[in-house]
Amino acid sequence: MSVMDSILAHNKQFVQDKEYEKYQTTKFPDKKIVIVTCMDTRLLEMLPRAMNLSNGDAKIIKNAGAVISHPFGSTMRSIIVALYELQADEVVVVGHYGCGMTGLNAEPIIEKALKQGMDPAGLDALKYAGIDVEKWLKGFDDVEENVQNSVEIIRRHPFLPANTPVHGLAISPETGELTVVEKPE
Repeated sequence: MSVMDSILAHNKQFVQDKEYEKYQTTKFPDKKIVIVTCMDTRLLEMLPRAMNLSNGDAKIIKNAGAVISHPFGSTMRSIIVALYELQADEVVVVGHYGCGMTGLNAEPIIEKALKQGMDPAGLDALKYAGIDVEKWLKGFDDVEENVQNSVEIIRRHPFLPANTPVHGLAISPETGELTVVEKPE
């Protein structure tokens, strides 16, 4: 049985047993907060527990490294939608120590993509179109610096509602301890 077959079999039983009832809530976050964090598997349950969050408390946006790489990319759009349409009124960026994006370089990813069948002409087309693939796939050197950079992009965004608190934290994926990296002034 594949992983997807297992998921679908579980889901059928989940719905049949009405297990979903204990998770029902509205689309509006009870704690009026939007969190940008990493997709690291260690944070799936650790982060909400460490922050005392339950289902329905927060909007959580996940990506590789909790990186906001562009002020008009999908992560920033999600933050803006949460603030204007989904009743969030505070933003927290939560990076984590031991992140896989720390020290990540594009070359090994490009090599693996080519070995797995990526057409080299695609790389040439990206370069011709002005896409810097090395920069796009590059990680960061320091998690706290990355959190500070993401917080700064949010704070400077022209769509950010005035007086919106934007915080920066780093979490230990081993213990759940939170370190304050950036606090609103």
